[in-house]
Amino acid sequence: MKLSIIIAVLNSHEVVRRQIEYFKKMNLPDDTEIILVDDGSDPPLSAPDCKLRNFAIYATGDTRPWTQPIARNKGARLAKGERLLFTDIDHILSQDLINTVKTTPFRFLRFQREFGVLLEDGTFTQDIDTLKTYGFPVKRLVTRGLRLPVHSNSFSITKDLFWRIGGMPEDRITYPNREEAVVRKKINQLVRAGKIRRYNDNDRPTIYMFPNGGYCGDADFNPFGLFHNLNRKT
Repeated sequence: MKLSIIIAVLNSHEVVRRQIEYFKKMNLPDDTEIILVDDGSDPPLSAPDCKLRNFAIYATGDTRPWTQPIARNKGARLAKGERLLFTDIDHILSQDLINTVKTTPFRFLRFQREFGVLLEDGTFTQDIDTLKTYGFPVKRLVTRGLRLPVHSNSFSITKDLFWRIGGMPEDRITYPNREEAVVRKKINQLVRAGKIRRYNDNDRPTIYMFPNGGYCGDADFNPFGLFHNLNRKT
């Protein structure tokens, strides 16, 4: 197995369904698996009839808020792939990104990012009118287009390197977790020491994100109730 895609999820049932439909269209080969880690959803996530190859949902049984670092480690322990790809359920992976991650010689890789959505049938789009219905701030088009800052919690890493740096820090379970800062610091230390090489930023593949949260003017903005409703303001 070359790649394990690991996504921790809380109460995002409709987006899980759309993601499954999206991955079906992609028809990923047998060297790629998809692991969703249900981090305390109510009702629990399930997809008994999804007919998606190498796909599984595992439950943490942990209903505490903001425990995604623990959930990501659980996914990594279950993963069969030589390389891990972590992201969140409000992010969308392209075929190009997946192919790049599987073939890159670099052991750690982050991604460029843009706005995008999955429609109800799992079709990906960056249509501006559609994005507007999800809360996309159109005024950004003039100065930034659809580009977003890098999402530090979306990255690819070889499994051996992930555990070498200690995995995700499981003590970071209050919001904001900032667990990605710990990972980034350890990776930067290895880069400075010449132990690993950094990918050229301009060559990074692109990941896409549903408009939501602070990018839409409110930290808790949740288009159509698609995502969890944990409070980011307190």
